[in-house]
Formats: sequence, structure tokens, C-alpha cells
Amino acid sequence: MRTADLPSFAPLAGTARADAAVIGSGIVGLSAAWELARAGLRVVVLEADRLAGGVTGHTTGKLTALHTAVYDTLRTEHGEDTARRYADSQSAALRHVFDVAAELGIDCELEERPAYTYCRDPDAVEALHAEAKAARAAGLGASFVSATGLPFPVAGAVRVEDQAQFHPLKYLSGLLEDIVARGGSIHEGTRVTGLDEGDPCRLTTASGATVTARHVVVATHHPVFDHALLAARLTQHRDLVIAGPLPAPLDPQGMYITEEGGKRSVRTAPLDDGGRLLIVTGEAFAPGEGEDTEAGYARLEAWAAQRFPGVTITDRWAAQDNSVTDTLPLIGRMPGGGGHVYVATGFAGWGMTGGVLAGTVIASLIGGEEQPWAGIYDPARLGSTLRSAPQLLKAQWDTGKRFVKDRLDTLGDGTNGTVRSLRPGEGTVIRSGGRPCAVHRDDRGGLHAVSAVCTHLGCLVAFNNAERTWECPCHGSRFGIDGEILQGPALDPLERLDTEEL
Repeated sequence: MRTADLPSFAPLAGTARADAAVIGSGIVGLSAAWELARAGLRVVVLEADRLAGGVTGHTTGKLTALHTAVYDTLRTEHGEDTARRYADSQSAALRHVFDVAAELGIDCELEERPAYTYCRDPDAVEALHAEAKAARAAGLGASFVSATGLPFPVAGAVRVEDQAQFHPLKYLSGLLEDIVARGGSIHEGTRVTGLDEGDPCRLTTASGATVTARHVVVATHHPVFDHALLAARLTQHRDLVIAGPLPAPLDPQGMYITEEGGKRSVRTAPLDDGGRLLIVTGEAFAPGEGEDTEAGYARLEAWAAQRFPGVTITDRWAAQDNSVTDTLPLIGRMPGGGGHVYVATGFAGWGMTGGVLAGTVIASLIGGEEQPWAGIYDPARLGSTLRSAPQLLKAQWDTGKRFVKDRLDTLGDGTNGTVRSLRPGEGTVIRSGGRPCAVHRDDRGGLHAVSAVCTHLGCLVAFNNAERTWECPCHGSRFGIDGEILQGPALDPLERLDTEEL
């Protein structure tokens, strides 16, 4: 985000008309907007905060069709045809990035690299053999190998050649320039709060500005408008990320991931001085579950220091993603949206190829066509949803259990700590005056208090001690210490409370 140099755009004022309105400016929203603008449609993009400042701005930028161990799962649960179409579509999205970058002359640090899914545990080797076989059957050039470019031994790995990594915001900067050149309109600081799914559709914003458009694309990661209850099929997770300069001889020359140890993902990126930046991701956790994120960062840094001696960690951040209970992302027409509302979500951490793919699928549907693989991503699909009923029911049971537990705790003692015991930098949820309150003490000792009830569907938030945010465990909404919205699906901030009444 520091190096992308994205332009700034003014908030929307008054009224606007367009053929297509896109809500959200991450890789899904801007890819869809560019495809639609290139097709000759008048496009308006509405971003609640800063361009690409959400999930896309915090990605590690892998472009690959090897998604950990997805192909054996797809073949088992959905059949070989679905696995092939998934591989074809993800590979097509990867190639599309190369084609678009060449067409628009975008310098986005696009580098070809092999992708690996590896294990160190010998007991996990059999599963990787099965994944390599399933990936080959799906059409990927996958092989099982026992040696990689990592500076430590592995028990085995699935390797796929001709994958890629890039700087996603530099890529999107090129799309933005071309969208504007084609007459598109971009607006930051414009939070959409209402959607009338008519013909045409009508969008209202927090400032009172409105947009009328024939088509609407909801590209907000977790859909902020969800009459079809897609949230029931989504689960949330966050990953911690660390980065720092790496001596060039230690560059592992590839992209690596394992699910062992709470996940570990490794890749490097070019630095201006000719060196490489090591990027390590891991310590996956569900938002709002009370995880000690500072301890997670410490474990991740210790792992990197042990395996990449000489690296100095200079940056850290976190990313959030969601997964669909039947494994496949949701891309296409929103069920119950009158046929003119489109959605893309549930990329399970693989949103770079998924986001580019979503842009092409949605643009094709709006243009009256359908790509050969669009059906497997259709949000209205029924067969795979029924087959994944146990996972769906578990996700809803977990959400409902948390909601009820919050209420029971609040009716009882309900106190996770006291205001008096809070040290600088800490936060907790207490009960005050019969209501749950989220309280944080800043580094100077000042108190900040907001309602602990998420404005989305009413679950209670929890404190993230590393990012100093309030996070909802039910659907992943995130808020600042003073209640401002950092990440949806919530559309309203947490109510501020008077600290003197605590």
C-alpha cells in the first residue's frame, strides 16, 4: 500500500446514473469495473474508505491455481468435472492478468514462479500424493516432489510450474487509469447503506448521495447486502503476516504453503535495491474469538528467524478472508436480486485469481453470455450446497452457539475484566448498566468505550490486542477502538459510550 501510489478520488455528491454500479474497489470490484467499461458500459465505483484498502491491500499477491489441497477435495465432494472446471477457470484468470498487464503496459512486478503445497510431517505425504494426482487429473501440470527451494527439508510437496506473483495494487492502478479513460467514475469515502433491487436499481449512501444503475455488483468481500442469506454459507478467518529484507542467496525461488502449524505461507517480492522481501503468513484464527494475536506474531517471527537466518522483520499486518462451506466461491447473480445484482465472495484466501475470475464472469453475465465454468460458482447452486449440509449446519451451529453464549454471559456476570485493571493498550468487554460495553485503554491511559453489540446481527465483539480493533466472531465485521467501521458486513459503527458512566 505504501508503494502503489494510487490516485485519490472525491466522494460522490448528489445523484449519478450508470449502466453498472460497483460497490467496493478491491480486486473483484475493479476487475469487474474494468471489464464492464471495456465492454462500453458507463460504470461508477463506490468505495466506503480508500481504494483497495481492505483485503486486496493486505494480500500477499500470489497468482496460482494451486490452492493448498483443494483438488482432492473437489474431486471427492463434487466430481472430476467440477475439479477440471475449477482448474481451467483459475488458470484462465492467471493468464488474464498477464494479458491485461501487457495490453495496458502495467508494470506490476509480475514474476513467474512455481507454486508448492508442502508438508514436513511424513504422515501427511499420502494426502499430498492424492492432491498431486487430483490436480493432474484436473489439468494442472502438477507433480509430487521431495525437494524444494526452501532452506529446510520437507517430507513432500505438490509442485505446479508457471504460476506467478505480483504487486496487486500496481496492477489495479493500471486498471483504474484505463477505467477513468473510458469514462468510468470512481468515488472514495462513499459508503453505500441502501440497495433497492428494482429495475433500475437504486443505491443510497451514508452522505445522502444516490446512484441509479441497471446493474449492481456487490464486491465488498463479505456481501453487505445479503437478502439471499449467503452469510449462512460463509466462515471467516484471519491470517497474520510478517515481512522483511532477505539476503538474496536465501530466496527460495517459489511460492510455498502448508497447513501445518496453523498455516505457513512463504514468498518473496522484489525490492528497489535489487534485494528481496520475504513475506511469511500464518497463525490463522477466527476473528473475534479472543486469540492472543501478539503471541501469534511472536510465533511467526520465531519461525521465520529459525528457517531464514539473516532476515530482519520490518513490517507486519493481518488479512481476513472467508470460505464457503462447499469449498467453491460464490460468483454470479445474487439470488433474489431481481436478476440485476451480482456478488462475488468466499475465495478462501485465493482472491487474486478468484477476483480476476469474478470480474470476467460477472461482466460476461451482464453482457448476456456465460463462461463454461460459471455454473460451478453460481450463488444459487443447490446440489453442492446440499452435499455440504453438515459443514453448513456446523457453521450455523457455531454462530448460534456464540450468539446464545454471549447473551447468557451478559445475563450472568458477563465480565471479562474490569475497567480498573485495564493496562495501556488493552481492551475488554464488560457489563455496565445492564449492557455489554467494549472498553479500551490507550497508550496514554485514556479510556474509549463503545457498545459491544455488533451492528450487523447483534453478536458481541472481542478485542484484537495486536491490531487494537473490535472484531465480531459471527460474520467478521471489524471496528476501530472508537467504533468506526473497518470492515463489513456491518453498515453502521458501534455506538460510542460515556466512559464516566462505566
